[in-house]
Amino acid sequence: MAKQKEKVDISLKLEKLVYDQLKYIGEDPKREGLMKTPHRVAKSLQFLTKGYHEDVETILNGAIFKEDYKEMVIVKDIDYFSMCEHHLLPFYGKIHIAYIPNGKIVGLSKIPRLVDMFARRLQVQERMTRQIAHTLYDVLNPEGVAVVCEGKHMCMMMRGVEKQHSLATTSAMLGIFQNNIKTRTEFLTLITNKLS
Repeated sequence: MAKQKEKVDISLKLEKLVYDQLKYIGEDPKREGLMKTPHRVAKSLQFLTKGYHEDVETILNGAIFKEDYKEMVIVKDIDYFSMCEHHLLPFYGKIHIAYIPNGKIVGLSKIPRLVDMFARRLQVQERMTRQIAHTLYDVLNPEGVAVVCEGKHMCMMMRGVEKQHSLATTSAMLGIFQNNIKTRTEFLTLITNKLS
């Protein structure tokens, strides 16, 4: 009950902030098209930042299994949407993740959920890439983890340099992916090739 009340209080505070923001930019928050905007924006912000209220243990939910599998496991083309912490504008793209098990595997659906947990926070792409890699490395204790993240940033596309076709790519390579060029090359080849 207390959590529900706190959630309502936060919603009302966010609504007030948005209402004031509309006034400060020269709009009339009481006009028909904007009357419900503070409420909608408050709900939207709470959804877009729900990763602050999630944790790895709950996300993985016991979906780590003993398995004697020693080859690369890749989940690629995971869509993500996040918010840049510098301008509160969206950035979005795809993440490709691989790990080489060392006696433990994780349910495949948990990997995109882990991505969402970190993406649904105010972020920079570099940190998000590293957080995902280190979390999988810590939880699974694998031979290695590799993460490549591609992102289009609205803060670069809509304002500032206004470069609509730029794509930022970040990577984090841990364990064998960092130390063995053949393993890293295999991963990079597999995420760029389309399988028929």
